[in-house]
Amino acid sequence: MYPYISNTNSEEKKMLNTIGVDSIDELFKDIPNNLKLSRNLNLRDSMSELEVASLLKQLACKNKNIDDLVCFLGAGAYDHYIPSVVNHLTSRSEFYTAYTPYQPEISQGTLQVIFEYQSMITELTAMDVANASMYDGASACAEAAMMAIEATKRKNIIVSSTVHPEVRRVLKTYLHFHGGEIIEIDFKDGETNVELLKSTISPDTAAVIVQNPNFFGIIEDVSSIEKIIHSNKSLLIMSVDPISLGILKPPGELGADIVIGEGQSLGNSLNFGGPYLGFMATTTKLMRKLPGRIVGQTLDMDGKRAFVLTLQAREQHIRREKATSNICSNQALNALAATVYLTTLGKEGIKEVAIHSMKKAYYAYKELVKSDKFKPLFYKPFFKEFAVISNIPTEAINEDLRKNGILGGFELEQQYPQLKNSLLICVTEKRSKTEIDKLVKVMEEVN
Repeated sequence: MYPYISNTNSEEKKMLNTIGVDSIDELFKDIPNNLKLSRNLNLRDSMSELEVASLLKQLACKNKNIDDLVCFLGAGAYDHYIPSVVNHLTSRSEFYTAYTPYQPEISQGTLQVIFEYQSMITELTAMDVANASMYDGASACAEAAMMAIEATKRKNIIVSSTVHPEVRRVLKTYLHFHGGEIIEIDFKDGETNVELLKSTISPDTAAVIVQNPNFFGIIEDVSSIEKIIHSNKSLLIMSVDPISLGILKPPGELGADIVIGEGQSLGNSLNFGGPYLGFMATTTKLMRKLPGRIVGQTLDMDGKRAFVLTLQAREQHIRREKATSNICSNQALNALAATVYLTTLGKEGIKEVAIHSMKKAYYAYKELVKSDKFKPLFYKPFFKEFAVISNIPTEAINEDLRKNGILGGFELEQQYPQLKNSLLICVTEKRSKTEIDKLVKVMEEVN
């Protein structure tokens, strides 16, 4: 018998007899009939392995990816160049089969990966300590909000509407069951409305969440926001694009208390949406409130360098009621990709990627707004994404771009109904002048 072949009728009957029931229906009698499927599953007839492989290949070919289309789509997932060494190392069996260090003393390789990753995140963000095992940027944001509520003993979280819309939705889901209240403040001219923040923040505000660069690609005035937050004794949670930290002032120097973000752009492929990794860093003061795990460096009994789980505030290691989070899985393979990427590029490499992305984005922006067909949606400094507006439906623009082998920008009206006919365009270091010029040409010819 093979483990993937279903149980035979006699085996099924034997199992039912063992537990003292006569049928499958009796086994599931506690489930109301209106919740049960009263028909057979809509499955096609059985197929051979050869036929299944052929069918799956046909289905896969319906997808278009960044090997087929030149990508100008960002909005939270970015087409940066990934050095070949990243995939070479992450595909080694000792890395991709490792799950989580349940017996940390003998998992020295896994622990070192996490330690090096955490060390690099702290350097990148200018924070005191970073953790591991955040699922993605969205859940990292939600974990940061719950951490702030626990640390301040306050209930409400203010979030700017310039924070990624999907992140805000995940945040609402988490806090709905955590007893926290979400207060969204609208944007003004594409950035957080500082005056509205002043009038909204209260003694019950645990933290304020801002994204920099924000969802529209604009660089926020974090200094003004930070003063308002800390004068209220609330915490500043910053969501950041790690690539932008190659040239922008790190959040630690801007007064952030908790820093989170999506780490996909650090050597992880787009992968049609995942798996990705979230990163989180904070101050020493808040360190013991961090979810996930922190790996530390020490010496073993022979005086050799060794690694240990220094803090592990998850319910599988300690009493459930004392756990700060139920983060259980381990994104170590994605974190390894980020670590290899950061090691390969180094400080100068990250800076170079950031500069090239920004310069190419500004080139595309200037070329697009030369004519009256496209105008800037906002007149603010941006990093690698910018929004333009026209009289042409964005769906028609993107359709023409696809026909010309280009994956166009994000249609902002999907998430911001008031921003009709607005397109968010992303340019990374991968895009050439020829590709940008083609984007501009096709967009200008759309009727």
